Amino acid sequence: MSLTDLSRWQFAFTVMFHMTFPAITVGLSIFLSIIYAAYWRTKKPVYLQMFRFWRRIFAVGFALGVVAGAVITFQMGLNWGVFGAKTGPIIGPIIGMEVVTAFFVEAGFIGILLYGDGRVRHVTMFASTVMVSIGTILSTTWIMAANSWMQTPTGYTMQNGQFVPTDWAKTIFNPAFIWRYPHMLLAVLIAAAFFVAGLAAYYLVKKRALGFAKRSLSIALGVAAILLPLQIFVGDSTAVNVTVPYQLSKLEAWEGNWTSTSNGYTVFEIPDQAAGKNLVQITIPWLGSAIGAKDLSGNAKTPGLLLTPAADRPNMAATFWGFRAMFYGSILMFIATFASIILRLRRRLYTARWFHKFLLWTTPMGIVSILGGWTVSEAGRQPWLVFGKLTTAQGVSHLAPGELVFSVIGFMALYLALLVAYIVYVVRQVKAGPERDDPAFDPGTPPEFTPLPGDITNPMEGALAR
Repeated sequence: MSLTDLSRWQFAFTVMFHMTFPAITVGLSIFLSIIYAAYWRTKKPVYLQMFRFWRRIFAVGFALGVVAGAVITFQMGLNWGVFGAKTGPIIGPIIGMEVVTAFFVEAGFIGILLYGDGRVRHVTMFASTVMVSIGTILSTTWIMAANSWMQTPTGYTMQNGQFVPTDWAKTIFNPAFIWRYPHMLLAVLIAAAFFVAGLAAYYLVKKRALGFAKRSLSIALGVAAILLPLQIFVGDSTAVNVTVPYQLSKLEAWEGNWTSTSNGYTVFEIPDQAAGKNLVQITIPWLGSAIGAKDLSGNAKTPGLLLTPAADRPNMAATFWGFRAMFYGSILMFIATFASIILRLRRRLYTARWFHKFLLWTTPMGIVSILGGWTVSEAGRQPWLVFGKLTTAQGVSHLAPGELVFSVIGFMALYLALLVAYIVYVVRQVKAGPERDDPAFDPGTPPEFTPLPGDITNPMEGALAR
């Protein structure tokens, strides 16, 4: 592998690892604000129980996300020094604004969120939770502004080989940001909703903490039912208003066609990038015209990647399958959401065990879809770092290959270990359950003896029954 390939793999791996956590924590921070507000207003213990349980899941993910994000910033200067030098006048201030706004806000209030329960007034606790959620949203805003500028660079001039801003409004609110930012914000909210719904479904299947599980499930699926249709519109608008006019090669790659003669939708393929053809391809006729061009006659043809010069073509396999991971995951979540609406209307949302077991499989679907979407965004932009202006090969630092190989292997091993540790932590928290977070729970009573709604009230009888 070349120096550029190694640097790309390391950056891609660290970014994918980092994105796993904001995919959960941004939405969870808003969820925590909602349920604490519900507790403050109603004084129902179940909302405090929900707050305490989901706060633990949020806290560890938040910490890992911050650490992984710091590593990405250092890589910008180490592995991509030429890119950093050329784009520093633009990317530097934007990332700096993330530190000044998002990190300072989060750092100022995260301590109260994590340790203020029972120690500060309700209004202080609620305000701190809201401020942390605002910090996570601000972080998303600035990161999307920087990345979107790399997709559609505007508001700059070239001076001495550097991108120098001339209009910060155009730089930040570039054509890609206007659509990609709401697309990403909706994505993390939906991902958190399905994460919460899936874990709540686990407790319904196990018939544990039923009050906690029902309310968590209801809120999460209610949010998904509202946001998913909006996300479909925003995602389609992103393709129409950003990809087609500015990055047609990305659309050509994710559609999976080399020639511009097909009106079908390709559901599976194995492309040969060098030969400019697909070794294996399964296509549904007419569907591509209907979905892509909204032409029900089937006359519209999907543009093929051969329209783009070979040197400027993105990797079709990565872009195609990244898009399919995002698209197929969204279809699965849409089916789950639609089924939840039907079950809610029929008053079976909390009793349909088949649905709860199905929801367990959708727990990571939001995260998978986000990672697929980022793969499309970044792989489909290649071979450019700043689209049409600076190639990836031109932006990489000139490092010793041996040191870079060691760095890539080291980061992969470390991040895989951290990811496994996080998954193990979440699994243990889920198995321990939210019973201990109930304000009425007696710490001297083992959790397995805690009576649940519908259980035998005598703890010893409950233990014998189990």
